[in-house]
Amino acid sequence: MTWVVRLIVLLPALAGLAGLLTRRRRAVSAGIAVGTATAVALLALAQWANPLRTADIDSFGGLPLLDLSVPLHLLSDRLSGLVSFVVAVVVLAIQVFTVWYLREDKRYGQFSATVSLFAAGMLLVVQSADLALTLVGWEIMGWCSWLLIGHDTERYAARRAAYKAFIVTRFADIGMVIGLVALAVRAGSTDLLDVLTVAESDGLLTVGLIGVLIGVAGKSGLFPFHDWLPDAMEGPTPASALIHAATMVAAGSYVVARFFPLYAVDDAARLLLAVLAAVTMVYAAVLAFAQSDVKRLLAYSTLSQIAIMLGALAAAPVEVGAAPAISHLIGHAFFKALLFLGVGWLAVLAGGTAVAKLRGQLRPRGALRWSIAIGLAALAGIPPFIGFFTKETVIDAAFEGVAEGVGIGAWLVLVALLVTVVLTAAYCTRAWLLLDGPLQARGSGSATDSAAAEPGDADTLAPEPAVAGSHGAGHADHAPITLPAALSVAALAVLSVVGTLFLLGVKDAVHVGLSTAVLSVLLIAGAALAVWVASRRGHDDAADRLPAAVLAAAPRGFGADGVYARFGLGVVALARVVVMLDRDVVDAYPRATAVTARGLGRIGERAHRAIPSLALVGLVVGVGLVVGLGVATWL
Repeated sequence: MTWVVRLIVLLPALAGLAGLLTRRRRAVSAGIAVGTATAVALLALAQWANPLRTADIDSFGGLPLLDLSVPLHLLSDRLSGLVSFVVAVVVLAIQVFTVWYLREDKRYGQFSATVSLFAAGMLLVVQSADLALTLVGWEIMGWCSWLLIGHDTERYAARRAAYKAFIVTRFADIGMVIGLVALAVRAGSTDLLDVLTVAESDGLLTVGLIGVLIGVAGKSGLFPFHDWLPDAMEGPTPASALIHAATMVAAGSYVVARFFPLYAVDDAARLLLAVLAAVTMVYAAVLAFAQSDVKRLLAYSTLSQIAIMLGALAAAPVEVGAAPAISHLIGHAFFKALLFLGVGWLAVLAGGTAVAKLRGQLRPRGALRWSIAIGLAALAGIPPFIGFFTKETVIDAAFEGVAEGVGIGAWLVLVALLVTVVLTAAYCTRAWLLLDGPLQARGSGSATDSAAAEPGDADTLAPEPAVAGSHGAGHADHAPITLPAALSVAALAVLSVVGTLFLLGVKDAVHVGLSTAVLSVLLIAGAALAVWVASRRGHDDAADRLPAAVLAAAPRGFGADGVYARFGLGVVALARVVVMLDRDVVDAYPRATAVTARGLGRIGERAHRAIPSLALVGLVVGVGLVVGLGVATWL
């Protein structure tokens, strides 16, 4: 079974390389991408069904690093097998969908190869039993996300979003590197089991866990690193599904889950995790409700849902462990991938992802309509879909954390969770009423439609890269979706219904309390009814009830991008001051010495007449005579 674990990581990496070598041959690239994804899904299924349960699988040998042990081991247990299987299934669905979605993209080969390499990075994080390997997989995902977001290199918005994601996540990754180094130094080893063995709280542990948390906040989009993730929607929809569903943004939750025994004994790091999770889940849910673009709505929804996973890790009692967070990670992977691919399919038909383009477009779409309905219902937490069970498991864990005195962090997470239940139901209801409602008459747009059409937001209304040119005109000009692509969406819809069955084999992954379930259902029903009434029974946009200033600022994240820009200008100004101090102060002393020596030399040169003195001539002649006499005498 050890070779299965190695192949799960190795095959997608090799597929990425092979895809780049065959990028000009579309059929070959597609075959490599889809075939490898299928093989990896089958291997992950085998690992999950019959795990080896060991953390001592050799990768390619350890590294000699003085007194620090770096074994570079992989692990295999039921958790890594299940998460690997979910990741592989989502990647397979995305690869199949991409063959159709980017059917006219000349750079499809590069895209599919990057997706394979991205999957290899995520699977390495999942299968890693070594901090060094975790960091390698972590960084592979960061680089690949930059390539995927900026895939359409001809568009300025895509290039800017890619660089923004790269810079923000690289900045946060400084914390990740410091944190992993601190944990490794503390344990004297990079081996995960050795790191987890030393579970007593101390200063170095706090530094390590907070450093890891900063890195996780960057990759997962926790406040204040959140604003890059909505801008990542500039990438093609399959890239959005990949990044937002089961890979990069969820990787942070998986890493923190593996370190849960350490966070459970460190109050400072756990409280910081609770604060960041609570703020992000509510803040992002508010922004999601006011978006004028459906993909950006889903992006802010991802921020909120990732915060729910991390909130579970901040609030759950030790005996409950990380199972509720992993449970929601898996459920979110299914229904969020479904929503992104479904919206991408609808965008191809309608010519864009803005509310103004998609309004009323879902009603005649048959299977696509039901698929998106299932995705939104699962996201809202409506029973019996998987999102209901995973969300309720998190809420129940938070209630247990409060009851068992986990701390103020558990209270923060619990209150934020209940508020987020209401907000999530509200924006899901709004999205459904807009997508499935009556078509808006031309010229009678809502406030959100107008906000989307403001100058400077042309990219929001413009067709995506895959639907540019002739494909922006509407359904009549489109090649119909292929059966494999449609089946990939349908499969994710089925998994969003029955996916709870995958969680039954994980202890405490499904735990629904009757009182919390009733409370959640009442909150969801109340929020949905309020949105329905505010929208005049689905004829208007409920977001129009918000203040105009909020509607104008929400698509731009309430000015977070401007804060990033001012922070960048501050860093540049500080760098200029440092350069000036280095040049004009630190380097002034050696330069002054050189200038002084040069000046003294010039003074001496000017004072000398450049005429040999009589004594010097006599000395030279005398030395010559002595040398001559000595040589003659010797001979």
